[in-house]
Amino acid sequence: MTQIKATVVGSVNVDANISKFTQESKILLKQAVFKGVADVEREAKISIQRGGKSGFVYQRYNPRRTHQSSAPGEAPASDTGFLVNSIKRKMDGDGFGGEIASRAFYSKFLEFGTVKMLPRPFMFPALEKNRKKITQRLKQVIKSATMKPRK
Repeated sequence: MTQIKATVVGSVNVDANISKFTQESKILLKQAVFKGVADVEREAKISIQRGGKSGFVYQRYNPRRTHQSSAPGEAPASDTGFLVNSIKRKMDGDGFGGEIASRAFYSKFLEFGTVKMLPRPFMFPALEKNRKKITQRLKQVIKSATMKPRK
């Protein structure tokens, strides 16, 4: 199973202050985390299903069809849909974290390559494509978070 799990740099300060956030601010933070995880999952799936693939075209059987594979460095080309359907997101129990995992046994070979095949990454590029948006969304929520008054 291939997993991508990202940690927000500086999250120690956020972790220490989450208990001081109002309930409304905690909900907004959880929503921002969920959206970030969902964005990466969506992008990983889209990169497999769409985009120009420039690898070899070959004949597939059962059912008979032609298939254009991806070239090294491109996201894998979808053939049966199994890889896309194996990509799932899972949120942490507290809602302040999450991960995206591909349960297809061959996904790590595609992501990182093998001695006989160059990588066809799809998870890490999805994270990188969304990194700035996720960071901005989290910063905005944390900046606008209101703290509980001290007792």
